[in-house]
Amino acid sequence: MQPACSCLAIVLAAGEGTRMKSLLPKVLHPVAGRSLLGHVLSSVARAGADAVAVVISSERPEVGEQTLKLLPSARIATQHERRGTAHAVLAAKDALKAGHDHILVAFADTPLVRPETFAALRGALAGGAAVAVLGFEAQDPAGYGRLVEHDGKLEAIVEHKDTTPEQRQIKLCNAGLMALAGEHALAILEAIGDDNAQREFYLTDAVAVARSHGLEAVVLKAPESEVQGVNDRAQLAGAEAEFQRRKRHAVMLEGATLIAPETVFFSFDTEIGRDVTIEPNVVFGPGVRVADGAVIHAFSHLEGAEVGPAASVGPYARLRPGTVLSEKSRVGNFVEVKAADIGPGAKVNHLTYIGDASVGAAANIGAGTITCNYDGFVKSKTTIGANAFVGSNSSLVAPVTIGDGAYIGSGSVITSDVAPDALAIGRSRQVEKEGWAKIFRKEAAARKAAKKAAE
Repeated sequence: MQPACSCLAIVLAAGEGTRMKSLLPKVLHPVAGRSLLGHVLSSVARAGADAVAVVISSERPEVGEQTLKLLPSARIATQHERRGTAHAVLAAKDALKAGHDHILVAFADTPLVRPETFAALRGALAGGAAVAVLGFEAQDPAGYGRLVEHDGKLEAIVEHKDTTPEQRQIKLCNAGLMALAGEHALAILEAIGDDNAQREFYLTDAVAVARSHGLEAVVLKAPESEVQGVNDRAQLAGAEAEFQRRKRHAVMLEGATLIAPETVFFSFDTEIGRDVTIEPNVVFGPGVRVADGAVIHAFSHLEGAEVGPAASVGPYARLRPGTVLSEKSRVGNFVEVKAADIGPGAKVNHLTYIGDASVGAAANIGAGTITCNYDGFVKSKTTIGANAFVGSNSSLVAPVTIGDGAYIGSGSVITSDVAPDALAIGRSRQVEKEGWAKIFRKEAAARKAAKKAAE
């Protein structure tokens, strides 16, 4: 349960990310279809933050622009000089003055921290702590600041270069994230000095300042995998791998079968129902919902699509944004569907493109059929009625309507509406010329021989 207190989350997004070697700001790189920043904003919101301030660099205004697209209510603060993490937090001083009960400090390049973890930090504040620090047991603590405890309280955060030989044996390390009691936060932050070799203001000094004021500091622990940061492309891939590991596990616990889990890739918002079967090498882009009992066959790619109960997709199918598959419908191998409704029990089984269309219940779309939905300027709709039968290799030139129960002869080009229960054939009459092939071969052979002789 979230404490019944107001909460301000300050998200630090001013890091330059030069190790990413990219024109895109580090915090806007995606994990599972959502930016690093987007993951953090979502997590603090779900932890109960009712106000958010994002601290950006003056050199990266696009980070602020993206923040407001994701969270229009956010306040944007700018750090004009890079003088340490405490200096960055104080860039949001106006937000700090608003009088919130809890202050969460998060980093936009640490995308995997769970809402429950942020809520636990808030819980420590509700229990009387002035400062709550998130730590983790590091497999290799070299380079990390150590969390020094005594009698269950946090005494200090000691940077690796400043540790004694005894302190270097400590494996409990600082993850960087912190929560501060609102009534003390501004005083603690403003008391942090820059008396260090770098002449910077470090958020880690908040612990020593709080203790010097007679206030309590505590540490909470999270798994190392949860607090991993992203500074380069390799670490970005590591964060992606951890997200996918979590999501696959959660999907299977909720009642779906993944035949080869390590080959299935989900987006941040993928919704999978119960008794769904997902075969190997399936990719879910953003905006996909799969209802109970559906089957997603191997090598399929889905984005912005809804798959109905007991529907079947693939193998080798592509569902693009705006696709809605109704109950027990089928989209088969090498079929692409875009902005189209496929009715209950309808079949689009092979080698077909259905775009900007509506396919009625129990209709059958033959192999090689395409809806010709674009004329180079605008896109138009094709409507195919219930129980209609469209023969193989047909082209349906939109806008066009095929009535309920109508038949389209194979190889037809349909440019006009077809009445219900009618047969439409739109192809040239077959012509047969007896002996033509024999004459052709004889003449062609003679031309070839003459050419060779001339050489």
